[in-house]
Amino acid sequence: MGSAFDPLVTLSDEPAVVNSPPSSNLTQDELKKIAAYKAVEYVKSGMVVGLGTGSTAKHAVARISELLREGKLKDIIGIPTSTTTHEQAVSLGIPLSDLDSHPVVDLSIDGADEVDPALNLVKGRGGSLLREKMIEGASKKFVVIVDESKLVKHIGGSGLAVPVEVVPFCCNFTAGKLEELFREAGCVAKLRRKIGSNGGEEAPAVTDNGNYVVDLYLERDIGDLDAASEAILKFPGVVEHGMFLGMATTLIVAGKFGVTVKDRFG
Repeated sequence: MGSAFDPLVTLSDEPAVVNSPPSSNLTQDELKKIAAYKAVEYVKSGMVVGLGTGSTAKHAVARISELLREGKLKDIIGIPTSTTTHEQAVSLGIPLSDLDSHPVVDLSIDGADEVDPALNLVKGRGGSLLREKMIEGASKKFVVIVDESKLVKHIGGSGLAVPVEVVPFCCNFTAGKLEELFREAGCVAKLRRKIGSNGGEEAPAVTDNGNYVVDLYLERDIGDLDAASEAILKFPGVVEHGMFLGMATTLIVAGKFGVTVKDRFG
């Protein structure tokens, strides 16, 4: 199998489950859909299911709705991780609730922006990291669905953002502190802004919780992720960060070599 999958073989003693390879000319969105459909196979009738957010998770939400309409799934309760997913689920007729009513979630399905060899994730480039982390952290099982482009050697390795949700008050001050924290990793911290209709940047992007997002761009590995997590969360202006450490229980990767399923615990 290609080198992009090689780091995953060390996660357990059991071999990865690989389905028949899809055609190599599939689009990225088609690969996402394949991974999402595979993840929905874990959903059983009567479950409380965390419904993820983003371009991959939306396929899983749609598939759950389809199986409910066909009668192949029954008595499903969805817990949406964003207002966007809430709107999609309502439009598809999926019964919904929240953590106040269902504090234990049987299974969550969501995408990721990065996955390292130990199944640590970067999430939240869509701005929903806090609700995602709350719901997926309350889940007995968390299935992550990605295409192979999301596999990295280390967190931040894609060169794209590691997001941090911050309070609006003195957000530039908080961004400066975050940049200073990871200066040795070549960090550049940028306040995320909405893109206007003319393609230019406008006001700060606002999360579902009324907060802002500071995106951290890293040139080098930041090392001990638990230590990095603790250091970020010590800043009073920080709400939460987009590193999901030790949370994923299963990874499903769709790529040109097929669909690979890897369980953290074998």
